[in-house]
Amino acid sequence: MTGFAQLLGGAQLFANGFALDVPETWHQGRTAYGGFSSALALAAAQQVGGKSLPPLRSAQFAMMAPVNGLVEVRARVERAGRNATWIATEILGEKGLAFTANFVFMGAVESTLHLNERPLPRDLVALENAAPITITRHTPAFVTNHFEMRHALPAHDSPQPEICRWVRLADGQGLDPMVSLVLLADAIPPGVMPVMSSIVPVSTMHWQVNLLSPSPVTDNGWWLLRSVGDYAEKGCSSQRMAIWNSDGLPVMAGMQSIALFG
Repeated sequence: MTGFAQLLGGAQLFANGFALDVPETWHQGRTAYGGFSSALALAAAQQVGGKSLPPLRSAQFAMMAPVNGLVEVRARVERAGRNATWIATEILGEKGLAFTANFVFMGAVESTLHLNERPLPRDLVALENAAPITITRHTPAFVTNHFEMRHALPAHDSPQPEICRWVRLADGQGLDPMVSLVLLADAIPPGVMPVMSSIVPVSTMHWQVNLLSPSPVTDNGWWLLRSVGDYAEKGCSSQRMAIWNSDGLPVMAGMQSIALFG
């Protein structure tokens, strides 16, 4: 099984990025899993930004077309200021542009404001008591091959538009910590899935993430991921997302727009 670090290590390098083949083990349907494409884009941005690049603080991802087969990942510095750097990345496949990303890397600055209101779910199941998810024929290939997941909330009396799981990479060795976190950050299904009447194809269109720590860390690779659907009409859903480390400290906040094909 080809891990993400191994893939990056075997990529064909360019001055502004790299090329590689996307293994089907990283697929979600006919495209690469969104966190995989996002982590590719971040790796290219870090390559172009160089060793002096500040920590990642915010990113926007647009999933425009399937990312599969041989792809080229190219990045460019849009602006490098005194304290922040903006980098844009594109992933191109056989049919052209498939994925875009915009990153903001920013160093710490002095501030008198201290606010961090991202409480854990009230009925959270502790990692040591959490049951593994059940693998079925509908489970995406990337989950089966590259992740471990456990249910982080007890069963509800009635379905809720929410999914919360403990998640870790099966093989995260050799990865930059921020690339590893982005790779994992989109691993759980959309929050509206439990309230849908049938299993239908879904696809992320846009994804915005804000990093709440410049250097996120956790114990034994486990992170808590939560997605809460708060809107679904005419095939479009909006959801709020959050990630905490094993100590319950918030490390990422996000929002996604999702296409529901049914």
